[in-house]
Amino acid sequence: MSPLPTFAADLLACLRFYTRLPIPAFAFEPAPHGMDDFARAIRATPLAGAIIGLIGGAALYLGHLARLPNGVGAGLALAALVLTTGVFHEDGLADTADGLGGGASRERKLEIMKDRRVGSYGAIAIALSLLLRWAALTALVDRGLWAAIAALVAANAVSRAAGLFPLALLEPARKDGAAFAAARPLPTSLSIAALLAFVLGLAPIVGGLPAGLTIAAMLGACVAGLVMTSIARRQIGGQTGDIAGAAQQLAEIAMLCILSARV
Repeated sequence: MSPLPTFAADLLACLRFYTRLPIPAFAFEPAPHGMDDFARAIRATPLAGAIIGLIGGAALYLGHLARLPNGVGAGLALAALVLTTGVFHEDGLADTADGLGGGASRERKLEIMKDRRVGSYGAIAIALSLLLRWAALTALVDRGLWAAIAALVAANAVSRAAGLFPLALLEPARKDGAAFAAARPLPTSLSIAALLAFVLGLAPIVGGLPAGLTIAAMLGACVAGLVMTSIARRQIGGQTGDIAGAAQQLAEIAMLCILSARV
């Protein structure tokens, strides 16, 4: 298969993996209902994130057209995001917070993370995630609608790339589950994902935000992903899908909060 259809197939696979969007199967896809090659397909992750961000941006725009208060519009944008993804990353953040916060040993932490029930740490983590993103997005809308929409696109693109840090840098923490079954991302795929994330991460500049602030926000997102990776290495000796989800959430929060700063 030529490079363009292969990349398109990878993008569709990432969208199916990260979202609940009803995406039809296309003839050029070798495995439309699964990751044909996860180690390669993750290169399209930032572009899939940008599309998710655009959906949130569309909700924000509709709220603006309806003359809703900026806070209400920001709430609708977040609702669109979580409905699109099926709280995919938020669930990972909650499980990570419950496991790392409530477990005394490595084994107990992993056991708690595998439990689908949400505990106190997880509930607070989700609440803080939504609150911080809502506050940052509301502040961004106050500075300009297009700045806020561009910030959503950039943050969702860059944070998905930052969510790959645990998968790239750590071994699986357990011998079962999606993280163990998935192959470690290929260096070439990571390089393409990093380049896409950087290009898409510059969107806030087009939206009218300062270039220096935008670069700082991207660096902040990367630091957040690396911090989550370091915490996982120390506490459970590896990565899980939940850790990757938590890294994405921390990176998105960090980027939106930095972009909302008044410089």
